Amino acid sequence: MYQYASTYSEYALTPEIIMSLIGLVVMFLLGIPIWISLGISAFALLYFSQVIPLSLIGESLFAGLDAFPLIAVPLFILTGDALVRTGLSNKLLDVAEALMGWVQSGFGSSTVLGCGFFSCISGSDAAGAAAMGRIATGRLVEKGYPLPYAAALVASGSCTGILIPPSIGYIIIGLVLGISASTLFIAAIIPGVLVLISIMVANVTMNRIMGYEESTQKFSARHLALTVYDAKYALLIPFLILGGIYSGIFTPTEAAGVAVVLIITIGLTKKTITWSDVPDMLLSSVKVNGVIVPIIALSLPMAQALSLLQIPQTLVADLTSISDSPVFIIGIMIVIFMMAGAFMEATPNIVIFGPLLLPLALQIGMNEIHFSIFMLTTLGLGFITPPLGLNLFVLSAITGASSMSISYRAIPFMVSMLLVAIMIAAFPQLSLFFLN
Repeated sequence: MYQYASTYSEYALTPEIIMSLIGLVVMFLLGIPIWISLGISAFALLYFSQVIPLSLIGESLFAGLDAFPLIAVPLFILTGDALVRTGLSNKLLDVAEALMGWVQSGFGSSTVLGCGFFSCISGSDAAGAAAMGRIATGRLVEKGYPLPYAAALVASGSCTGILIPPSIGYIIIGLVLGISASTLFIAAIIPGVLVLISIMVANVTMNRIMGYEESTQKFSARHLALTVYDAKYALLIPFLILGGIYSGIFTPTEAAGVAVVLIITIGLTKKTITWSDVPDMLLSSVKVNGVIVPIIALSLPMAQALSLLQIPQTLVADLTSISDSPVFIIGIMIVIFMMAGAFMEATPNIVIFGPLLLPLALQIGMNEIHFSIFMLTTLGLGFITPPLGLNLFVLSAITGASSMSISYRAIPFMVSMLLVAIMIAAFPQLSLFFLN
């Protein structure tokens, strides 16, 4: 497609082009659906700049979606839904409680670990928030946690859905930046675990200050062994997905397909679901996927136009003219990602800011993989940051607590996740250790 594009030297950032970009931000702030906002702004940008003939927009849309890794997105969404419907998600929480229930704030830590287990299967933070919210918030309140805090804990723990492999976010990053999703999954192991631990530490700290929960449960190896045996089919799924991907037996897409078939087969065999439940699961997956795919499709011509107009390069030049200090640049990127995450979901942020800020990251010595892990970890804060904060609204709908009361109680978890994001930016080996 780029053979049809004119060179940048023929164009300047005219007022029309600048207004097209400003219009995108305005439409986001007005609450216009993201895919519509992207479509209108992309059309306006291409019309005024003429870097790509308008006749090629349709080709750009479908060419971008014609990617095998994208098949994994609806499959992982379906995997998470099937896990909840079959009751296997409850088994994962039981194992987490057997592991962590004996420490102070035991069930709170168990809930966070359960979110991590679910993340190893679903790849979606919203799915984890919905599942764990239904399972755990009532039991957290019984243990002594205030309802808004319980909801904030689940919302924060569920942020690991896009941070712990297999993650839909990393699949989309791989597609947009041309990186193997399997490589990103390997790189994300340590950062994902660090985020999980940081949320646990924040919860234990808050529990010591506020005295929410004093666990009386004692650790029992026998109880743990019995719980693990009872949850053997649930634990088989993450081992199958991650083991198959890391060993090279499966691609992420193939692993998702195998996991879906296996979970449904277990559910039918155990009679926790029937064949009549399958269409509902498929419909649920289609609805969520129907939100993600148009955003990806319509962001591609926008990204191409920005690249051909050399707007990322202009941004790099402008910022480095202020200061070329890596600390300054990383600080700017953290602010951008946090603000973007507070107003938009991860998918549009990835497809917009990934190509836009990658040149800036390369300029200060990051490589593509390090930047991808840092970007998604920082964007993960957006799921518990108002005003959009997707996980806040999911937990608010489930518990009845207001999203603002939940977001207030989530501040310690925001701080802990931000500290991990800074660590990832400062120490590349946290992302590159297993790759090296």
